Amino acid sequence: MLIAFPLLALPVLVYNLVLLTMVGGLMTLDAAGKLATPLFTIPMTSGGAWPVTSGDLLLAGSLVVLFVELLKSTNSRNVAIANHALSMILFVVCLVEFLLLKGFATSVFFLITLMVLLDVLAGFIVTVVASRRDIGFSAGVGGGD
Repeated sequence: MLIAFPLLALPVLVYNLVLLTMVGGLMTLDAAGKLATPLFTIPMTSGGAWPVTSGDLLLAGSLVVLFVELLKSTNSRNVAIANHALSMILFVVCLVEFLLLKGFATSVFFLITLMVLLDVLAGFIVTVVASRRDIGFSAGVGGGD
């Protein structure tokens, strides 16, 4: 049943933990500043410098997790339905946090919430397309008209 767990809950959990460790907790107004503070700088061949922030790293990790989730959504087993339902619950939780808690009103969390929404939509679309293909194939096998 662990396979039904939506992996995008991990970046959401990391974001929640970052806020919980800050002064003010989930209602802090300093979340955007904390996520925008450069952790390190990468020199570029153009001569410029790329400052990498913790928000950037969280978004990059979230995109990798989204890719894995999209690969999982192509699975047509019964556990995929549970994954879709849990992903929908995760999206509702993210949306509530984004709308009601001050610390979640950042671009980083908005983009994570958008990734969760895309996971929900992709999962349902893949399931519907796969079921239509199965129905169309099985109708052609038995139809002797």
